[in-house]
Amino acid sequence: MLKLFSLLLLCVSLLNAASTMKFDLIKKGVDDNNTLLIIGGIQGDEPGGFISASLIATHYEITKGSVWVVPNLNFHSIILRSRGPYGDMNRKFAYLSKKDPEYKTVERIKSYIRDEKVKLILNLHDGSGFYRHQYVDKQHSPYKWGQCSIIDQSSIKVKHYGNLEEISSQVVKHVNSSLLKEEDRYHLHNTRTVEGDKEMEKTLTYYAINHNKAAFGNEASKNLATHKRVYYHLLAIEKYMDIMGIEYKRKFTLSAGGVYKAINNDIYITLYDEKITLPLSQVRGLLKYFPLKKGSEVDFQSSNPLLAVIKKGDTYIIQYGNRRLLRLKADYHEYSHTRNRVKLEIDGKLQTYSFGSIIDVKKNFLVKHDKEYRVNVIGYTNRKRVETEVEINKRLFSKAHSVDKKGLIYRVEYYKGKKFAGMILVRFKR
Repeated sequence: MLKLFSLLLLCVSLLNAASTMKFDLIKKGVDDNNTLLIIGGIQGDEPGGFISASLIATHYEITKGSVWVVPNLNFHSIILRSRGPYGDMNRKFAYLSKKDPEYKTVERIKSYIRDEKVKLILNLHDGSGFYRHQYVDKQHSPYKWGQCSIIDQSSIKVKHYGNLEEISSQVVKHVNSSLLKEEDRYHLHNTRTVEGDKEMEKTLTYYAINHNKAAFGNEASKNLATHKRVYYHLLAIEKYMDIMGIEYKRKFTLSAGGVYKAINNDIYITLYDEKITLPLSQVRGLLKYFPLKKGSEVDFQSSNPLLAVIKKGDTYIIQYGNRRLLRLKADYHEYSHTRNRVKLEIDGKLQTYSFGSIIDVKKNFLVKHDKEYRVNVIGYTNRKRVETEVEINKRLFSKAHSVDKKGLIYRVEYYKGKKFAGMILVRFKR
């Protein structure tokens, strides 16, 4: 009963915090009148869609043309891993009461859809099973939504990209040229919304079409692992960019393995004007006695728009989309605003580093004595507790106090009197 009560309190805390989150609009390339608008996260239980959008925002360089990315449209839904705590947002585009908690969010995304620069809208989803034109079995049928390119009608009378069915067919053909397995084959799905589908009339894409914008849905199957869904979404997105004449550079190999690494290996967060940097790819689930600023909200910047910090009592939860990565158990301090550069000797070489640095160490490091600061090397097990002017190697640490699960990264904290000044991480090689 106590565990259930704690879980309910956590859900309430997440709902209250997440409900105030606004979605990001990230503009890439050079604004022009041929902009592709990519939307992810309209439903928070579809990570393939919103992670794909976030990778376009963080791991693609647009070298020609214009791409606008909304990776986290329904951010509180994403945090809660919910289709929609206030109902399905993708059914709120025909009519919505001003009293609806998501009214401002829906009106804001509508304004971007209507923007004269935007010529094509792509809404990313994860759907159940595998769409097929004819019934095969329960997982492969016309009633499933996974692995398809969706249009509301065959064409619209607009100057740009009105040949919806032709474009969708090109995308399907492109995706099917790079399948991971035959079951994943894509199909074109024309919902024929204009013929009287009352549910589909409420959707984002149909709203766009009624405002003279080419709009498509792209569905990956929920039967697939998340990184494989992302792989298929990115194949489709790249084809849409190709059709629009948008050119790009990608920071990873477009393969199932390359996508997995991009999702999981390149995420970090910085706190309080970069006094602290935390790499999150292999982070422990809980870091205790973590120095956070007393009496204020956590000021943070992140490498990914899907990262969020949510407060619950004295614990701060770091979320990556709908995954909880880390809990920070606060050790509250006032913060010092003195100089932020200190000296360390790394493998025998003396250098100056800024707070927030992550320093790679082969064998050992030595913290130089600085009369301005008191130093606390977290997890250092030397009984004499001498923490400056002494060589420290990995064997002298308690692995339980490492930042990461592998026991390679450790905190070096600096204090001026009772005030926290900053943190440096040392990262040992394996």
